[in-house]
Amino acid sequence: MLKSLDLLTANDRPGQHATSWYAATASRRTDHPSLAGAVSADVVIVGGGYTGLSSALHLAEAGLSVVVLEAHRIGWGASGRNGGQVGSGQRLDQITLEDMVGKSDARLLWDLAEDSKAIVHALIGKHQIDCDYRPGILYADHRPDIARDHAAYADHLARHYGYHDNEVLDRDSVRARLASPLYHGGVLDKGAGHVHPLNLALGIGRAAEAAGVRIFETSTVTGYRNEGGKVTVTTAAGSVTAGHMVLACNGYLGKLEPKVAAKVMPINNFIIVTEPLGAERAEALIAGGVAVADSKFVINYFRMTRDHRLLFGGGETYGYRFPANIPEFVRRPLKSVFPQLGDVRIDYGWGGTLAITPKRMPLFTRLAPNVVSASGYSGHGVAMACLAGRLIGEAVTGRAGGFDVFERLRIPSFPGGARMRFPLLVAAMTWFSLRDRLGI
Repeated sequence: MLKSLDLLTANDRPGQHATSWYAATASRRTDHPSLAGAVSADVVIVGGGYTGLSSALHLAEAGLSVVVLEAHRIGWGASGRNGGQVGSGQRLDQITLEDMVGKSDARLLWDLAEDSKAIVHALIGKHQIDCDYRPGILYADHRPDIARDHAAYADHLARHYGYHDNEVLDRDSVRARLASPLYHGGVLDKGAGHVHPLNLALGIGRAAEAAGVRIFETSTVTGYRNEGGKVTVTTAAGSVTAGHMVLACNGYLGKLEPKVAAKVMPINNFIIVTEPLGAERAEALIAGGVAVADSKFVINYFRMTRDHRLLFGGGETYGYRFPANIPEFVRRPLKSVFPQLGDVRIDYGWGGTLAITPKRMPLFTRLAPNVVSASGYSGHGVAMACLAGRLIGEAVTGRAGGFDVFERLRIPSFPGGARMRFPLLVAAMTWFSLRDRLGI
């Protein structure tokens, strides 16, 4: 049954990264030991993705001893499988946030989002992470009314937030940059960008290890207890006792912490990578080396890789099992965007699990004075999860300004909690994907 499916083992080979273009072009391989026996630290972190690794690095740089426990390999989950887009702002637009939390906190959330991009750049520069960063994300609008609203929003950001990196594009300008008949306008965000996400995760992991963090891979956490101001985290072969614990599990939390699971729902997404297309053809399809994300509810997102392949993400499923043939599954939305690539050879196809919240904003929460969690980035996690590491570091060491801003969002539980969240997702996705297909 779906409720008993373990997403850590349901779709992937234990202890190995997904068979992706990212894994095939990874800058390094990791072989950290499994946890065996009892160890202690100031902080224990569960999860070796961006949130966990960035937290570990920031805490170690603050002088604390840190242990990271990863069920498979660092960067194994969404951090090493995503579209690589480093976007501006939060997952929700600023106008929505102004209505939700007021203009003051909306401004703080915008500034934190700008910090998140700056942190990605700082990590890459300081630790010499070779992750193919390139500037620019083109947000392409599939309906004229959305294009008009998007242009007005770019103006709102310029007037009220001083953000001038957006270039509004009409239909002809979009089609000059993007060889697709699907779009009616868009906005090119020159302050955003895209990366090789697995290499970014591996680079942060290398920096954390150099700072003294102890990383244990293939060490699935089976439970924890918090008694007398100390947390003890257990695995099949060992345990870690620490003064603080960070849950950084995102879509792979499972049943480890029901209070978080009720508010954070795992969903799957899928990516394919084509055969090499050559530099000239790649530039003709997407000019300027930018990434693209469109305005459909079931979003299509794509970009060219450094070896001139098209990396394309899209499609939705209503189960936690990956499709039997991911390349053919994603070929359908690929053909809707680029009909001229209908017969292109697909060399890689993989799935991954991210996590959403009811408000589509991340869940930052203190489960106890010495237990914190950050997850539910809702498809906006590359930069935001790297920022979460800094905010978690501040929260653990008693300087929790930014963490508090997110915690004030008061993310609700899904109706019915963890038990009902999946049936509700199916109903919502069915409705919104139908709207996409009907063009409404």
